[in-house]
This record gives sequence, C-alpha cells and structure tokens, in this order.
Amino acid sequence: QIVILIWKDLLIDLRRRENLLSMLLFAFLILQSCEDGEYQPRPKGYFRIDFPQKNYRQYQGDCPFSFSYPTYTHIVNNPNGYCWMNIVFPKFKATVYLSYSPVQNNIDTLLEDSHTLVYKHAVKAADIQLNTIIDTSKHTYITTYDIYGDAASEFQFQITDSTRHFLRGSLYFNTAPNRDSLQPVINFIKQDIDVMLKSFEWKTQDDNPD
Repeated sequence: QIVILIWKDLLIDLRRRENLLSMLLFAFLILQSCEDGEYQPRPKGYFRIDFPQKNYRQYQGDCPFSFSYPTYTHIVNNPNGYCWMNIVFPKFKATVYLSYSPVQNNIDTLLEDSHTLVYKHAVKAADIQLNTIIDTSKHTYITTYDIYGDAASEFQFQITDSTRHFLRGSLYFNTAPNRDSLQPVINFIKQDIDVMLKSFEWKTQDDNPD
C-alpha cells in the first residue's frame, strides 16, 4: 500500500512537472516570436476633409485686372497697398495674399524682390519647383513656385505684362506647417489658383503693345 501511494505521488509530481514544462515552453515561444517580429506602429491618421463643390465668380473691382475666384471664399481689401487684397478660404484657414505694383521702369527690381521672397522659404523647403505660363494674347507672363516641405508658404506666383502691371500672390495657412496633413487641401486650393491664373486678364490690355 505504501508502494502504491509512493507511485501515485510520483505520477502526480511528474504530471505537475510536465504541465510546468509546457507552460515554460509556451512562454518561451511567445517571447521568441515577439523578439523576431518587428513592431509596426499604426500610421498617424488625419481627419477626413469634406471639400465644397467647385464654383466660381468673377472679380470686377476697381483694380486694373479681373479673374475668377471660388464662391466659398471671400475677398478682403488689404490697406497696405493699392489693389492689395486677401482671398480667404475660411473652411481651410488659408489665405491667398495678392499685392499689386505698377511697373515704372522697375520690372527687374520687382522680379528680383519676388524671387527673394520665394527663396526665403528655401531653409525649410525640401524643394522649390518653378513653372512659367505665357499667354501673349492676354499679355500675361506668369511664374509659379511650388514649395515642397514644411515651409510657411506652400505656393507662390507672379503675373506681369512686363511694361505696366505686376501682381504677386502667396498661399499661407493659419496652422503649423505640415505638408503631409495639408496636402489634400493644398491640392484643392491649387486647383482654384490655377483657375484664377487661367482666367486672369488685365483691364488695360488694349493699351499694351503687342
């Protein structure tokens, strides 16, 4: 009877040891899989943006130019200069700042000043891409600057007829620069700026030489 009891105790002890070994082996396998696998953090998400339907109206103020601009924006006159104005996108906390200058034998200076203002953003910009658009029928010579990276301004442009008029524009957001999160909005507003540039006309174009 004593021998039987001893065998029972041995069997119970062996089973306990087997269970313990199984648990240790299971824990080891879990730890090993955690070490072998690479941790993949979840990508940062951004809020979904509902864009308004694109519709445009014509600007016909007292300035020597006209253009189309979105109906979901409003224009605020800027008192800092003649025909300076801000096209405000309230939904996106964005503004396109426009500044007009008459050309008085100073076109080179105006172009150089505009170029300097663009490349002030080169410190934070990953790249600045320049593009030119020329429409001789409307006497518009346009240069655009697409500024990539977390710069304060994402897009700038200038329009001139080279003899009488010069207009400069710059896009700014009233938020911390973050190209990744702003990119869909930047693309949306750039489409509106493209419409503006293509529809832009000088009111005094008939006075310009061909």
